[in-house]
Amino acid sequence: MAALNRKITTSRAIVLGFALLILIGTLLLCLPVSASSGKGASFSDALFTAVSAVCVTGLTVVDTGTAWSGFGQAVILFLIQTGGMGVITVIVTATVVFKGNVSLKQRSIMQEAISCDSIGDTVRTAVGVIRNSLILETVGALLLMCVFCRDYGVRGIWYSVFHSVSAFCNAGFDLMEAEGQASLSSYVSSPLVNSVIMILIVCGGIGFVCWDDIGKNGIKVRRYRLQTKAVLLVTAVLIALSSVMFFFLEFGSLPLPERIWASLFQSVTPRTAGFFTVDQNVLSAGGTLLTIVLMLIGGAPGSTAGGMKVTTLAVVFACMLSVFRKKDSAQMLGRRVADSTVRSAMAILIMYLSSFLAVGTIISRIEALPLLSCLFEAASALGTVGLTMGITPSLSQVSRALLIVLMFAGRAGGLTLMFSALTGSGQYVAKLPLENINVG
Repeated sequence: MAALNRKITTSRAIVLGFALLILIGTLLLCLPVSASSGKGASFSDALFTAVSAVCVTGLTVVDTGTAWSGFGQAVILFLIQTGGMGVITVIVTATVVFKGNVSLKQRSIMQEAISCDSIGDTVRTAVGVIRNSLILETVGALLLMCVFCRDYGVRGIWYSVFHSVSAFCNAGFDLMEAEGQASLSSYVSSPLVNSVIMILIVCGGIGFVCWDDIGKNGIKVRRYRLQTKAVLLVTAVLIALSSVMFFFLEFGSLPLPERIWASLFQSVTPRTAGFFTVDQNVLSAGGTLLTIVLMLIGGAPGSTAGGMKVTTLAVVFACMLSVFRKKDSAQMLGRRVADSTVRSAMAILIMYLSSFLAVGTIISRIEALPLLSCLFEAASALGTVGLTMGITPSLSQVSRALLIVLMFAGRAGGLTLMFSALTGSGQYVAKLPLENINVG
């Protein structure tokens, strides 16, 4: 047992945690009590739904609001909550509550799971993650009840809780199909629903480390860590720029107030929530491509969001500027970025782009569907977004399996985490000879 424990690295522990939660969720969703028909879902449907919920993606092969019973929806909500806050976060917090102490090994795993700088702060940060998440989700649910209870009566209470958790965890699962609606399309002009859902998405997507930094330093931005500054700056720029682009590219048939709300919502939800107020099939090619880019970027490290992360984009951009300015190293907001960080960012960028392009192309070939639609679904899966052009339920088992792999890779910490979890440490004992190569 001791030898086995030594072989389980922090990366492997995180991957195994997600895998175990997916297995438990799949078995629960296969039970007859989980399906609204009372007959139980097929293993394929249960597995896809469990992976999508744990990986907080939101892609579905059956409708959440009609195919699953109240118990099944509760199972999905549990998977979303646990997957969103992180399996390891929940386990360590429960250990603190019931046992009162956490081993150094558990602290090390937690440090990587939530991207915490100091191993000594992991327990405090983990407990804070759970506490703050529940507070924000409760406030969001209470605000949504003002609209949902008015429209759906007592059912509005469950709808409010479910959508608040789903939004904060950047999951994108919704129950509105039970009311004959597509996601939040009937609330495109509702300031309250739009504002609450967008705020929850952004709060969940900026990362637990950012919360901790903001909680410690308040509005004293100069004291923030470089990561916090980069996350907040890039997030704000992406939302502002994409909102303007969506406003001029799309939604021209909507009245001006609805067009503004739709543009704002469309700029927030691809990173990486999956709700929508306007059908994604009506987007132009330009709007679809912009949405794909936002889905691939995602949110912040150590957050409920997926994607290759806004910090990766910031480092790649800083590296590009350093090349143009003939600097020896990448610089960002008055700080020098470590070469190892630059290499990691480049590797993540290449892995995400190559994986999304490869899987999207393969699915298009297998299913004989338009390439852009398949690339959209692939980006949605890898970025753990959940936005769809409606083709996922009709995909073959092979294509579904490919999306499952992308969802799991995207949520487990990116493809670099998957490689570190499945391969050795790769220590080098000697440096190879140096030789230049021309690029560009």
